[in-house]
Amino acid sequence: MIPVTKPFLPPVEEYESYVRDIWQRQWLTNNGPLVNEFELKLKVYLDVPHLLFVSNGTIALQLAIRALELKGEVITTPFSFIATTSSAMWENCKPVFVDIDPGTLNIDATKIEEAVTPKTSAILATHVFGNPCDILAIDAIAKKHNLRVIYDAAHCFGTKFMGKSIFEYGDISTASFHATKLFHTIEGGAVFTQDPELLKKMAYMRNFGFDGPENFACVGINAKNSEFHAAMGLANLKYADEILARRKELYLYYVEHLERLDKQLQVLHKNTVHNYAYFPILLPSDEQIKKIELYLNANLIYPRRYFFPSLHTLNFVDKYDCPVSLCVSKRVMCLPMHHKLTTEEVNFVIRILYRAQNY
Repeated sequence: MIPVTKPFLPPVEEYESYVRDIWQRQWLTNNGPLVNEFELKLKVYLDVPHLLFVSNGTIALQLAIRALELKGEVITTPFSFIATTSSAMWENCKPVFVDIDPGTLNIDATKIEEAVTPKTSAILATHVFGNPCDILAIDAIAKKHNLRVIYDAAHCFGTKFMGKSIFEYGDISTASFHATKLFHTIEGGAVFTQDPELLKKMAYMRNFGFDGPENFACVGINAKNSEFHAAMGLANLKYADEILARRKELYLYYVEHLERLDKQLQVLHKNTVHNYAYFPILLPSDEQIKKIELYLNANLIYPRRYFFPSLHTLNFVDKYDCPVSLCVSKRVMCLPMHHKLTTEEVNFVIRILYRAQNY
């Protein structure tokens, strides 16, 4: 069986060494020493000034929305994981969907400004599959209309844009360290900001608002993460360069050997160091993708139709016209991509794709 992804796992004895130390200290959660060590080492690795390790990427988005005190309308993308939309709605904001660029698959920055109203408070954009949005255009629109910017950078570990970590852009950027990501802490996520005051505010918020044993600085929730998750992060961080290098090898191999397949590839943003987290292809039609998916499954290959459906079609959101996202979501498929994927397995996937195309 060849699944779409597998979690990277470090040598078990390396993780066990952290666990033995946790057992000895009996400090399991509540901002323990491994959480602090992980945050410090992660800042160094990503070359960012501030971050907070939180329990997952969805909570990261909710903290960002709450910390920026967003209200009213939030302009966002219909082509993303559902957490981008549901987090805004959970925080009592209304998602206003703007269609996507057919090449980059990110929110189309040329269409954002026409969606701005007096009720708009922010732009919440996703760097889809780790591919940066049109950051400079979004920043200019936000400044012109006095809007805040949150980037859902769930897929972006290791991505750099114009020489800086992708997490340095926007008022707040968020990451996911879920087990399906190329870098993970089993469950986990992070918030990033250049603003020390925003960081301080979110630090209170992730721990119930505590400001000392008996004082509370603000309303908060439990967004902390545990020593066990930090231990996995520390163990995996040693292999981050190796993981990123292997992803690039696999991505480029797919590109070279799928040249004859009738498909469209995502247009990658220039001025970017990509992390090659996913290998999405767009097939000619909905019928074609269904046929090929069945053929792959029959050969024990399990890609994923990611992202499907387009979020503007959900039954609990207001309706917007997003024809590009609707079309893309019906034709997109992510092929198997993970650290342990062998060249032989990739060759098998490629052979079956060509067979399926001609079936």
